[in-house]
Amino acid sequence: MSQFGFSGERSLGIPRIEIRPLMRGVYMWMALGLLTTAAVAGFTYSTPALLEIASNPAVFIGAIIGELVLVLALSWGIRRMSPTVAGLMFFVYAAVNGFTLSLIFLAYDLGAIGAAFLTTAGLFGAMTIVGLVTQVDLTKYSTYFMMAIIGLVIAMVVNIFLQSSGFDLLISFAGVIIFTALTAYDTQKIKNMASDPTIDAGSDTAMKLSILGALTLYLDFINLFLFLLRLFGGRRD
Repeated sequence: MSQFGFSGERSLGIPRIEIRPLMRGVYMWMALGLLTTAAVAGFTYSTPALLEIASNPAVFIGAIIGELVLVLALSWGIRRMSPTVAGLMFFVYAAVNGFTLSLIFLAYDLGAIGAAFLTTAGLFGAMTIVGLVTQVDLTKYSTYFMMAIIGLVIAMVVNIFLQSSGFDLLISFAGVIIFTALTAYDTQKIKNMASDPTIDAGSDTAMKLSILGALTLYLDFINLFLFLLRLFGGRRD
């Protein structure tokens, strides 16, 4: 079992951060998923034929529906899958998401995309540490997080018809706050799951839980990035 902490942490009163094997698997899968998404997005953007396909409204909507189906299938059915199938579905989802995200290169300047990504990485890293070391039980706020996400989705749907720039700005701020907090919440949930002594680090169950945890944090990261990108602006004319 590996432990990562700061030198002199006991004298400074800084909690020790313990990274269990299952959590290492979560971060490994998440990193691979993000790399897959970035690679597919870059390849699609640099290939005119693929970019034209991605820009087709029918294809785009179909891809979004496909992503939703994959997320629901992984979230609800992963315990009945083999680790190989679960891993394949995770990579397919990451790839399809990269395909749809390639369109942000048409909508935003590269500077805004880079700034939003770096800010996302910083916030995600900070809230991951919070989730690992905090002594506050964040799971008791699960109902509030669910209500916040539902409210956010409803607000986004309403603004499709209102087309209010002020309301859109408010939604973006709310999205950043919600997914920043969710990162700490989900990290703590995964940490608690990884602490279960009945989970064998090398078992199929551990691998599937790693994939499920990676999917959760991946979604937090991507959503945080997209809401930050909306705040940063830099839209192309």
